[in-house]
Amino acid sequence: MIDWSIPAPRGPRPILGTTHLPATAPLGRVLLGHGFKGYKDYGFIPWLSDRLCRAGCIVHRFNFSGSGMDHGHGSFDLEAFRADSWNRQVEDVFGLLSAIDAGDLPGGRGPVLLAGHSRGGVTSLLTAGRYPGEASSAALVGVVTLASPSSCLSLDADDQTLLLEQGSLESPSSRTGQVLRVGRTFLQEQLDDPEGHDLLAQVRRIRVPVLVVHGMADEAVPPGAARELCSALGDRGDLELIPDANHVFNVPNPFPFEDGTPSPQLAKVGEILEQFARGVFSR
Repeated sequence: MIDWSIPAPRGPRPILGTTHLPATAPLGRVLLGHGFKGYKDYGFIPWLSDRLCRAGCIVHRFNFSGSGMDHGHGSFDLEAFRADSWNRQVEDVFGLLSAIDAGDLPGGRGPVLLAGHSRGGVTSLLTAGRYPGEASSAALVGVVTLASPSSCLSLDADDQTLLLEQGSLESPSSRTGQVLRVGRTFLQEQLDDPEGHDLLAQVRRIRVPVLVVHGMADEAVPPGAARELCSALGDRGDLELIPDANHVFNVPNPFPFEDGTPSPQLAKVGEILEQFARGVFSR
């Protein structure tokens, strides 16, 4: 594994990542993003990266610049977390696509599969939908969502008003005990550009195959969200519902991926993703 850092388009914090390089010629490259309050070393993400690497993929798991996280399982940078937004995350992904195209990440240039857990999957969809003809997305061959919502905005009207008036909303971290805050920018950018944040509308613009994976026992994002995404995708979407799987595929955080045994649900996710990756990289 190789740790790296590249400047984020908006700064000031960089995008941090860890790359898993296969022992043989790679099938392609996977960019694997985390969800809300997640990070590249969270729960199942390292295990899934290693699983796809053993199948022949170069996997870049990374921290969004607005995650507020460094390498490892430390505490959050509160100001970085507060400044995060969908636009910032999409810009981060385009920055990573450009870095791959320039050969600046380990493993060099080649076709790319975007994958993301929960909100990371939403960012992957927005990236693929907003600018499907951009040169920096030319290498994109597919998208995978894991337990992702079907909309960008889940705040009710009262919370939206409070966020705009106060400038932030509290969102405590049970992992670190910190009181994180979602900043006004997160909502204001959505109000300023509703079309760009209409997830289902953006999904309809995607030109590459999309795999939608969701747990049937997901307590955080209902499985119905996966069905909504697939309905918007039409014949470009494939739906995989995992029986008895929760939002994190029944894996604790942290999870010792090098010697830990995956849950049956996570093992199934690994199998499904390998099959999908082999398909899109061979097209």
